[in-house]
Amino acid sequence: MSSTRWDIVVVGGGPAGMAATACAAEASASVLLVDDNPSLGGQIWRGEGENSSLQVARSWFERLKRSRVEVLRGFRIFDQPVPGVLLAESSESVREIPYSKLIICTGARECFLPFPGWTLPNVMGAGGLQAMVKSGLPIAGKTVVVAGSGPLLLPVAAYLGKRGAKIRLIAEQASRAPMLRFAAAVVSQPQKIAQTIGLMRQLVGAPYRLGCWPVEAKGEDKVKAVVLQRGRRQFEVECDYLACGFHLVPNLELAALLGCELRDGAVQVDDAQQTSVPNVYCAGEPTGIGGVDLALVEGQIAALAATDKPREAERLHPLRARHRRFAAALQRAFALREDLRKLPHSDTLLCRCEDVSFHRVAACQSWREAKLHTRCGMGPCQGRVCGAALQFLLGWNIESVRPPLFEARVESIATELAFESTVEVSQGAE
Repeated sequence: MSSTRWDIVVVGGGPAGMAATACAAEASASVLLVDDNPSLGGQIWRGEGENSSLQVARSWFERLKRSRVEVLRGFRIFDQPVPGVLLAESSESVREIPYSKLIICTGARECFLPFPGWTLPNVMGAGGLQAMVKSGLPIAGKTVVVAGSGPLLLPVAAYLGKRGAKIRLIAEQASRAPMLRFAAAVVSQPQKIAQTIGLMRQLVGAPYRLGCWPVEAKGEDKVKAVVLQRGRRQFEVECDYLACGFHLVPNLELAALLGCELRDGAVQVDDAQQTSVPNVYCAGEPTGIGGVDLALVEGQIAALAATDKPREAERLHPLRARHRRFAAALQRAFALREDLRKLPHSDTLLCRCEDVSFHRVAACQSWREAKLHTRCGMGPCQGRVCGAALQFLLGWNIESVRPPLFEARVESIATELAFESTVEVSQGAE
């Protein structure tokens, strides 16, 4: 346990969290950065470090190193037993983390939509496959179909291609018209044009299809082929891996647990990135999916506001506004089409943790009823996969976040109970 009370605790070590941590430390605050992965960078920069070929990533890794903040890697926040104190668990220990101000930068996760065969081995999220390859999964010589929606598909395909994979097809469900409008938004940001051109050069020879999406994965012990739909036509492509994700979903669980106001699937913040809860700020994807550039500027604004530097924060507002306009164009371009609501068959597995089929859940009237009657969302992922799918498929409001936010060991729960008892005793003595 720790008795240190930090001026600022930042949760999440992606671009937003790194920017917030570095800026807060440069303002002479005592800062602790907590991330649940062994290395910083989030999904987009993980494994990059100070020697990254990406100049922007390299500069932030170097800046964070110079700030000399304390970093807790491999720790997941699972509860806030009392205001101003978080509890975090690693594979070996539990930490009590007292803070004066908190900046939530918990990022986002991929959205998965169920379809026949989506549970076959080697069918995985686009970002998930990329992360596994970064961790050592051999992909050279393997055939891959990258499918779903969102700007993540192209960089994932490019990364896998650089590692020797044979990209058979990149299938984007968004249609041509919204993508052309999105291209106009890209033109207003030169760095985006350069990134896109660079990706397209890496993907020469890989077919890219708009208005195309997976409807079935085929195979027995693992995926062998994927059936895709384009217009009224269906066709089959053989592959060793199907990397499939339907854009991103903000990680809102910690913000919801703390009582932050949520609206339209995002944390509500003011101009200073402060949430509805005093001394709690939020930056990056939890405030709305917007990409790395928006995450970086929001992280800086949150840190400057939290360290009582409002004028410096305000100077970044025009840049944030520009990136937010781009983010809005991004959301319009990759909005999921109605056809995708027909992806699951009645017997398609929806909740993988508890083996619940789609027709059992669809017979319910709400997320709460589904959990009570089918145990959907009650497994290890706590609804992080099936909840987002049902939000799109059935229009349900996915609520009821409660501690622990993740699976926690019995001794961690015991530590939490002991801490709460100590607090009650001390308050009673007062």
